[in-house]
Amino acid sequence: MRRYMLVLFLFITGLAVAAAPAGETEPLQGFSAQSSQAERQWEAKFKAIPSTENLREYNQHLSARPHHVGSPYDKANAEWILSKFKEWGLDAHIETFYVLFPTPKERLVEMVSPTQFKATLQEPAVAVDPTSGQRAEQLPTYNAYSIDGDVTAPLVYVNYGIPKDYEKLERMGVSVKGSIVIARYGASWRGIKPKVAAEHGAVGCLIYSDPRDDGYFEGDVFPKGAWRPLEGAQRGSVMRMEEGSGDPLTPGIGATKDAKRLTLKEAKTLTSIPVLPLSYGDAKPLLEALEGPVAPENWRGALGITYHVGPGPAKVHLKVAANWDVKPIYDVIARIPGSEYPDEWIIRGNHHDAWVNGSEDPVSGQSPLLEEARAFGELLKQGWKPKRTIIYCAWDGEEPGLLGSTEWAEEHARELEQHAAVYVNSDSNGRGYLQAEGSHTLEHFVNGVARDVQDPEKDMSVWKRLYLKRIADARQAEERNAAAVIPTHFGEELESLHELRTRPDLRIAALGSGSDYTPFLQHLGIASLNLGYGGEDGGGIYHSIYDDFY
Repeated sequence: MRRYMLVLFLFITGLAVAAAPAGETEPLQGFSAQSSQAERQWEAKFKAIPSTENLREYNQHLSARPHHVGSPYDKANAEWILSKFKEWGLDAHIETFYVLFPTPKERLVEMVSPTQFKATLQEPAVAVDPTSGQRAEQLPTYNAYSIDGDVTAPLVYVNYGIPKDYEKLERMGVSVKGSIVIARYGASWRGIKPKVAAEHGAVGCLIYSDPRDDGYFEGDVFPKGAWRPLEGAQRGSVMRMEEGSGDPLTPGIGATKDAKRLTLKEAKTLTSIPVLPLSYGDAKPLLEALEGPVAPENWRGALGITYHVGPGPAKVHLKVAANWDVKPIYDVIARIPGSEYPDEWIIRGNHHDAWVNGSEDPVSGQSPLLEEARAFGELLKQGWKPKRTIIYCAWDGEEPGLLGSTEWAEEHARELEQHAAVYVNSDSNGRGYLQAEGSHTLEHFVNGVARDVQDPEKDMSVWKRLYLKRIADARQAEERNAAAVIPTHFGEELESLHELRTRPDLRIAALGSGSDYTPFLQHLGIASLNLGYGGEDGGGIYHSIYDDFY
């Protein structure tokens, strides 16, 4: 059943065409020769079902309006997903939780010396993009779970704001104590940046997108290309995930209406200093006003200025205040009963909430999940039944802090510990190569399935295409005399040429955190996979008003 689920997922997300696997006369892993033949027949029937037109329709519907937590369209999308599950013959319902979700009340970034400058903190609508102008429904640019604060202090540039950057500053004789730091996005999860800044004595944190990493240095900017435009900014959570995911007020228990809650002051996952994100249009005047030592070469971005680290003479006023409201979230759960082992659960999830319209993140992952569910409904009509119970989950509240998946897992923890066999996660998809990370007990299994799924653009399996990509990357690394093991596009470590040519399976990366597998793997110890496609697409619309159907 795990194999069938993964064939289904890889096929839908890759939009592959049906093709006979190279070794189809050999028994599949976990199947006898006879049951392998039946399994392949069902897989072939499945491959005839998915429709690219349906995927397009789902994406356009789900991303038609902003649908962040607490918004009317977030609830409307959950109800629409529920109606689809039921239309396809699945037993489905919505589970509602009540979570702390702060939204901006006041946001201010202004330089008060040596010159005056006030950041716009605003992404402009683009005429050719019809949904970018839905201003009244859009969340403004902010970092969720930043504490409220009002500070004025000298500015210090800290590169990516990760621990080794502070070590470098210390060797340069630069302290951030009592300062506001400005860090560029990249090299770590955004929540690390204010955490490390506070540990070094900073009183505030600004995070901006430098065009070298996410803008015109990489390619044409939106709307001509995929990269972040001058005034584009990346929203996102800065929750202290190392303290735990989920609702900050109900750690360890499901955030039901009558759950016992902490006070705001008792919550451990809020930042300790105020934080706001900036576009590179807003960041440039601040960085341009810095003096002090010239930044090291690998700290310099693409703003066309000399990068200095400070401190000062630029002095910045940062003010953040939020509406600290509890909002409902809506997890949509569908179940297909198992015929032989109903008490063993295969769980499949993708979130449906977004920071704004979210056509890529998460609807490019949620749409395939829906088409998978429809395909299963069609197979059920043809007499197919899964041996194990399949549970489909369309999570809410992933963006702020894995809220929907964590609260559901906490509420059903005892059942999951008894019944859950595997959790298969996706989040978003782009163009390119198969990306897989997960529990290493599933590595051989993932490789086997990937060999049976055809790439939609190349005359080879998705496994073979990824293998050839890794061969090319490893060869380039060795030609540069680089380490034989280097990180690749999805975070996994790249094998050496020798290992690639002698090891039967490609390695998959271990799971860190950052998506809805976290409560299943790290909290409950359930074997998990995270899957998608990418590597040939730009990333500049991420968490912006431009991540939409256009």
